[in-house]
Amino acid sequence: MNTRTGLLAAALAATLAACAHGPAAPAVATADADALLTVDTHVDIPLDYMRDPRYDVGGDTALQVDLGKMERGGLDAAFFVVYVGQGPLTHEGYARVVAQADRKYSAIHMMLERYPDRIRLATTPAQVRTNHADGLLSAMIGIENAYSLGHELSRLDEAFGRGARYVGMTHVGNNDLCTSANPNEEAGEPAHNSPGDTGITDFGRAVVERANALGMMVDISHASDNCVRDVLVLSKAPVIGSHSSARALVDVPRNVPDDLLRAIAAKGGVVQAVAYYQFVKDDPARVAAEDALQAEVARQAGAERFDWDVHVELPAYVEGMARIEREHPLATLQEYVDHIDHMVQVAGIDHVGIASDFDGGGGITGWMDASETANVAAELRRRGYGDQDIAKLWGGNLLRVWQAVIDVAAANAPTNGPAKGSAR
Repeated sequence: MNTRTGLLAAALAATLAACAHGPAAPAVATADADALLTVDTHVDIPLDYMRDPRYDVGGDTALQVDLGKMERGGLDAAFFVVYVGQGPLTHEGYARVVAQADRKYSAIHMMLERYPDRIRLATTPAQVRTNHADGLLSAMIGIENAYSLGHELSRLDEAFGRGARYVGMTHVGNNDLCTSANPNEEAGEPAHNSPGDTGITDFGRAVVERANALGMMVDISHASDNCVRDVLVLSKAPVIGSHSSARALVDVPRNVPDDLLRAIAAKGGVVQAVAYYQFVKDDPARVAAEDALQAEVARQAGAERFDWDVHVELPAYVEGMARIEREHPLATLQEYVDHIDHMVQVAGIDHVGIASDFDGGGGITGWMDASETANVAAELRRRGYGDQDIAKLWGGNLLRVWQAVIDVAAANAPTNGPAKGSAR
């Protein structure tokens, strides 16, 4: 899969492969499971979310996150992500991703309209807490790859109106906002941290400034180091990394280096350690095996290249992933919490959070889907974290930063009215 993230297919294949070994281990119950408010900042959704019966999350699905798994595992709130893959910076490219994003926004609202007695939209931290007190799940919306704005700043306001509360600057490949941690070097984009890695663009600056005015969090996950530094200088509000682990432990560009962990913390922000196996465990043999499997499945299907929407459920792929699971086991929950430990040591307990990247490639042994969410707190507790610190990691830090972003918008709003999203 190389650096591909944000797609359903890898997670679905891994889930199906894991099922071949038998049922997942039950989540570990904790005494304060009802009191702990858990917030996952990155859950992907397929393009046919809620429209295809397989992806109707009110019932049991092959997705890693559906309402039943959230309820059983104690995952109280999740940012459901409007992701688009990077394409050409052309009229046709923008039109395509704007339509894709629209389909995902409407799908999230379809879920909310279909299951109002189980899950409710939250557009402020106070609403997350109210939903939790009322025994309801919370759905929030995040943008992954602001390429989906179609180079129109007004679409950021439209996204905010539809519930989006963080905007991810880029994804794999440079876009019209900034350079990526994983540029498309095959297409001639300069390497990460090379002299040609120019960081943020004028449009990127405008997006950061408008997000600050709206009270929308700016997400630096997937952005190049240079872009992260530019955002930290420009933003009036704290920033987040919605799903990034520690580069000091696994040296991939998508993880955050220690100096930037400290810089994000110094600005009051938070970085959410991500349970995406390639960022938790350095396993080049597994990556090579997956690449080879995809090429072979595509060849057997008579296709030029592997297509996640077409080939992921083919028996050859599912069986191949099961074999890879046996030969190259996933990262474990313990290895994941090693990243949390390191990030806490570097940035401080108030500046680290938790993200799964479920249904977008996330999933590790011990936390393979939302039903196993309680295992994370159990492992943190085993390592000596107290209830207060676990509450910070599992959502308290993110909610604090989110409120700070809202407060900055309110403080800088025109005197003729409050900033949008200023309600506590």
